[in-house]
Amino acid sequence: MKVILTEEVAGLGEPGKIVEVAPGYARNYLVPRKLAVYASKASTRELEHHRQRLERKRQKLLAAARGTTERINGRTVTIDAKVGQGGKLFGAVTTSHIAEALHAQLGVEVDRRKIQLGEPIHTAGLHSVDVHLMGDSHATLHVQVGSPEEAAAAAAPEESPAEAPVEAPAEETAE
Repeated sequence: MKVILTEEVAGLGEPGKIVEVAPGYARNYLVPRKLAVYASKASTRELEHHRQRLERKRQKLLAAARGTTERINGRTVTIDAKVGQGGKLFGAVTTSHIAEALHAQLGVEVDRRKIQLGEPIHTAGLHSVDVHLMGDSHATLHVQVGSPEEAAAAAAPEESPAEAPVEAPAEETAE
């Protein structure tokens, strides 16, 4: 089934592109979410008429994505989390937490799905995260999980009573 994309869809293309997709994918996902419209003769003629408008919109979005990339590239956001023994977190830091921290600390709205995190962060410290906004706009964001002092304290080995230095007993004098 042919559809015309109205928004950028990962793996399919950018707005204005006519693509062939499975009927169920179009009917159940793309069209209800207004990511695409069915490619009829009328909509194809309308697409040709509005192609310039879509191109201007795409250029504006691309410029906004590049501006956002410049604002967050190399920046650091801090996420407070409880840190246990060995720098392990009680829970995990996910893309939703990172998106909220970006909005709160830098004033940048980024969809959590644009933040590429292989798996949730389970350790305290500084982590690098890739953010793919649109097209070739990629940024690297640094995420500090827990406070630096807390992470250093948790990573430092604690002395147990068995490992404490043993003092030699004082010699007793017989009188």
